[in-house]
Amino acid sequence: MAFQLVAGLAAKDYVTDLKLCRVLFEDNKYYPWIFLVPKKENTKNMTNLTMEERFQLMREIALAESVMFKLFPCEQDNVAMIGNMTPQLHVHIVCRKKGDPEWPDTVWNRTTGKYDPAQKAEIIAKIKAEFTAQAKDIKYGQL
Repeated sequence: MAFQLVAGLAAKDYVTDLKLCRVLFEDNKYYPWIFLVPKKENTKNMTNLTMEERFQLMREIALAESVMFKLFPCEQDNVAMIGNMTPQLHVHIVCRKKGDPEWPDTVWNRTTGKYDPAQKAEIIAKIKAEFTAQAKDIKYGQL
């Protein structure tokens, strides 16, 4: 069986692929938000990753945080792995600013708003380009 995204993640917008993870975009104009999803079949939890895959996931999270901070300066980025509703390991990286619609509360199942299609395409292209640029940096190891 090949790697497949579960329905909830398959509905997200594709950004790029890294060595371990697929990067997806959450269409919520209030919060810059991406997901990292390990491209490994039957991966529900961290326990389904080898130790080297776990280290690679941490490198890719560090890269994702760097990309998001550069493009969307914020007070806080939230990094979370919550799989209660989506039974596939995925990491949320969400940029938060004081004064956003839910600050300081969580964003889960709260305020949403969609980008217009042209704006969304432009943001996704910027995120992809920044991943490409930063992935060349030796500090992230093999990406």
